[in-house]
Amino acid sequence: MVNDWLERNRILVLVIVGLAVAGAAALFALRYRPPEPIVIQPPSPTVTPGPIQIYVSGAVASPDVYTLPPGSIVRDAIELAGGASADANLDGVNLAAELANGEQVYVPVIGEAAPPVQGDASGGGVAPQGPVNINTADADTLQTLPGIGPALAERIIAYREENGQFGNIQDLQNVSGIGPSTFEQLADLITVGAP
Repeated sequence: MVNDWLERNRILVLVIVGLAVAGAAALFALRYRPPEPIVIQPPSPTVTPGPIQIYVSGAVASPDVYTLPPGSIVRDAIELAGGASADANLDGVNLAAELANGEQVYVPVIGEAAPPVQGDASGGGVAPQGPVNINTADADTLQTLPGIGPALAERIIAYREENGQFGNIQDLQNVSGIGPSTFEQLADLITVGAP
């Protein structure tokens, strides 16, 4: 009897079985997700500062331009220049000051009052005659001071224009880029009084 019914409804049975298989396959396809591919990102490059060029002059064995690694201090530059000479006044130099590209390190001799001019690329510039008045000095005059380059001279002038004259030499430390070690080098070379 069941066999007779199957014979008569063979197509119907095949359609039902086909639908069941198709439904199972569709359900499997909906639930199955291939694993997400693993993507390994290379590390992003970091900026590594390059070497710095420092001009070492004054009372050293071999004055010249030297290449130093970033983060070097004045003492490193003096050692690279063969060390200080016998008549060097190392008390006139901040040996622990960190160097920046293009700076000059000048080692004075004993008895020398002020370091000479850093000058521009042409070797020009005039040494200041006495302390530099930070309230009236122009950019060229400010650059005669140790550690003061064009950018820092412009910041000093901009600070002065925005905030008025410096009340005392310690106020110079309010200028971005002039910290305690730079100020220590400048303290005996600057004034806020009449030039």
